[in-house]
Amino acid sequence: MKKRKVPLRKSVVSGEMLPKKDLIRITRSKEGHVAIDPTGKMPGRGAYVAIEPEEVQKAWDKRILDRVLETELTDEFYQELLDYVSHQKARRELFGNESR
Repeated sequence: MKKRKVPLRKSVVSGEMLPKKDLIRITRSKEGHVAIDPTGKMPGRGAYVAIEPEEVQKAWDKRILDRVLETELTDEFYQELLDYVSHQKARRELFGNESR
């Protein structure tokens, strides 16, 4: 059986190319609304961050997503993103590859 190609995306924090399923997408719509995109299919400009709390914290400290998405994000948004990523990482560790 032929192996399927794994889609890769670049993390805006580390610059690493990682499988898309190991990243979370953040989108900015034309209206300027920024949201976490768990499906990876929302319209708008997207930026990818690894599902690692340390990487999200680094993005928060250096305001990397602000620059990439060309907008000013609140600390509440970064906290929501950190909570979401921490939850997703815990789920993956608990359930392994089943929840992907």
